[in-house]
Amino acid sequence: METVDIRPLFHPLNAAVAVPGSKSYTQRALILAALARGESLLRRPLVAEDTTHLTAALRALGAVITPRQDDLVVGGTGGRLENPGREIYLGNNGTAMRILTGVTAIGRGEFLLTGDERLQERPLAPLLAALNSLGITARGLNREGYPPVSIRTSGLPGGSVTLRDLDSSQYVSALLIAAPYAAGDMRIDLAGLIPSRPYIAVTVEAMREFGVEVRTETPDRYIIRGGQSYRGTDCRIEGDASSAAYFFLAAALTGGSVAVENVPLRTRQGDIGFLKLLEELGCDISLRGNGAAVAGGPLRAGMRRFDLQDMPDMVPTLAVLAAVRPGRTVIANVAQLRIKESDRLAALAEELRKMGVPVEEKPDGLVIDGGNPHGSEIETYNDHRIAMSFAVLGLVVPGVKIRNPRCVDKSFPGFWRELDKLYDQRHV
Repeated sequence: METVDIRPLFHPLNAAVAVPGSKSYTQRALILAALARGESLLRRPLVAEDTTHLTAALRALGAVITPRQDDLVVGGTGGRLENPGREIYLGNNGTAMRILTGVTAIGRGEFLLTGDERLQERPLAPLLAALNSLGITARGLNREGYPPVSIRTSGLPGGSVTLRDLDSSQYVSALLIAAPYAAGDMRIDLAGLIPSRPYIAVTVEAMREFGVEVRTETPDRYIIRGGQSYRGTDCRIEGDASSAAYFFLAAALTGGSVAVENVPLRTRQGDIGFLKLLEELGCDISLRGNGAAVAGGPLRAGMRRFDLQDMPDMVPTLAVLAAVRPGRTVIANVAQLRIKESDRLAALAEELRKMGVPVEEKPDGLVIDGGNPHGSEIETYNDHRIAMSFAVLGLVVPGVKIRNPRCVDKSFPGFWRELDKLYDQRHV
């Protein structure tokens, strides 16, 4: 298998990088534009493996999607989905699988959604149950509650549904996005544990940009008027806060400075919260043009506990920081990481132990005792976030090798190019 050797960084770090468009915003904008009346222009969206699968799926459902330099022009369906009469393949794109499971309920006939082996291990049961309660026939074909799925529908009638104790907020986003095309109004109530809540806010904001208002009666109740349609719009996609976090991490690990040019400090992307976490650990955060900059300092030692329920994708990034920070780091309330691209809790524990880092794996988190990790060949489990986090750790730990480096193509095809900028002091 292909590997890449990570060179330690021997000079003071002072760099500026750019990251691709937000994966969360790009996928939502693509789906909303595909459902809209008229044409939309998506400026600087993410073009990566996940969005390529989603684009192909939306074309199969009748949208016309055309690249224009760094942008995408989307001719919408007005909510009248074509039925391709074949399976729609989504790779390992969990967001697309969940949201399109909801969206296809507005169509007519049977829609079949599938993906790769790992996607077929990622649950959908709460969303399927919600759709069935609304009169749609939605089921797993091979195993109840899991892809591949069949959605038999004659349109979404509207009504009320309660989602309780979820493993993903994307079930909520799926129903929200489909709701304007229901025959009647929809009410969505939330109860119990709802992880990654900031991404629900991202969905609501994106819907508003495409012309549909969501009434929030309480933080746990959403009302959407039926019989509406999204409107085509000119939509600029901001940079991805999750991707930016790897470079913020580089500053924290090295004690240097990194600016990410296109990720605003004020964003609904939940992973921007990683900056506050870094500030707590001794870094300085500043505004830099239309982006953010981190200047690292001596990492604060001692016991620290972090509840990352609202930004679980930051767990790999924090975990490798914890490997070198003096003291114990407890990462909690992230059981949903076991159903991501890999079982990220198990993967992180295994790879950190290979580097000599004491790690205790909990059902919903990790306990990491930092110190002096040594080099190792890192198995990435075909998980982009494992690869990128450990690659950055290699800036300060000699001997790190990353297996299957192309797995970063899922969300950040240009990652290795941007990482190289950290070695070149001309990129300042």
